[in-house]
Amino acid sequence: MTTYTAKTFAIPELVGISKKNIDEHLKLYEGYVRFSNHILARIVELSKEEDKNVYELGELQRRFGFEWGGMKNHECYFSSLEGGPQILSPESALGRKISEQFGSFDAWLMRFKAIAITRGIGWAMLCYDKETDSLVNAWIDEQHLGQLANTKQLVALDMWEHAYVGDYWSSGKKQYVEDFFKNINWSVAEKNFTEATK
Repeated sequence: MTTYTAKTFAIPELVGISKKNIDEHLKLYEGYVRFSNHILARIVELSKEEDKNVYELGELQRRFGFEWGGMKNHECYFSSLEGGPQILSPESALGRKISEQFGSFDAWLMRFKAIAITRGIGWAMLCYDKETDSLVNAWIDEQHLGQLANTKQLVALDMWEHAYVGDYWSSGKKQYVEDFFKNINWSVAEKNFTEATK
């Protein structure tokens, strides 16, 4: 059976987002990893008597999507905060793609920020669809509802309240989004894009 190990992230001091908030947030991420493993182990166990456990197996399988999404979304989010902020070069492959598709980086960023402040809990995502060679902005409810099939996450911005309330209160959502983009290491998104286009 496949098991997953929580990754570690070298996150420096951030603008606006405290170390305490990051440390607490990482504990939540580790919980997603732990529960993903727990559910997979339970599925293996219950599958020994599949007919008897069909309902519970179905419910666990549904729940697995939530835990898995929580694990993978957070890995994309935290990795983009590693290594300190780096701007996205307009001459980079991703920089050119954003400008080509959205008109300019600023036009994309305005649209992405509007998605991020959507009411509710979830994620703002920039994804790449290899089939159509296009970038797609998305809002993901919770951890998994609305994930775009067969796309690669390039940027993941956690918009659950736990990501920002400790530092910004509930009224500081917009400032949290602004600070995320002050802290993001665009070389990580560029790497994600390079891997997605192979």
